Amino acid sequence: MSVIKKIRNKFSNSPVNLNMDKQRKYEALVRAYHRDLFRYAYWLCKDKSIAEDLVQETCLRAWKSLDSLQDEKAAKSWLITILRRENARRFERKQFDLVDIDDFGNEAKVSDDPHHQQEWLQAQIMKLDVEYREPLFLQVVGGFSGEEIGDILDLNKNTVMTRLFRARNQLKDMMESSASPRGQQNG
Repeated sequence: MSVIKKIRNKFSNSPVNLNMDKQRKYEALVRAYHRDLFRYAYWLCKDKSIAEDLVQETCLRAWKSLDSLQDEKAAKSWLITILRRENARRFERKQFDLVDIDDFGNEAKVSDDPHHQQEWLQAQIMKLDVEYREPLFLQVVGGFSGEEIGDILDLNKNTVMTRLFRARNQLKDMMESSASPRGQQNG
């Protein structure tokens, strides 16, 4: 192997190199993305043990179809897509008790504590329709571009960008409408 190829492999931005054997390639994928997968799984289900199971099932499916990964730069979005589908399968298999997301209330907004503000903001985000909530989460927490989000959600980039714009506007409207009554009470 030439010196240039060795240096390129050593300093490659991607954690996965196509020249690796399957086992090493898989281990590199898991090592590089397991935290992101868990964070996304936990956001989807809000339960640590279910999130861990989802990540484990995602890794199992990734191992089985690792040869289908053509572009190493798309590994993260490929894994996120597998995780989303695995989460959907969870609902096909079992019916869960539904919880009203409006139970959070607005009391967290009143506090200046960053933890409570974060809970309040998360509750507001959860009020968004899924079609707006999911792209927003993938962009803000996952760090995906509009094009990558489109690939993950099977949408074109313009649709993703429109949904992101609308999600932000809806959040802004919610924040403004909840701030108005609070300001009147203190005045």
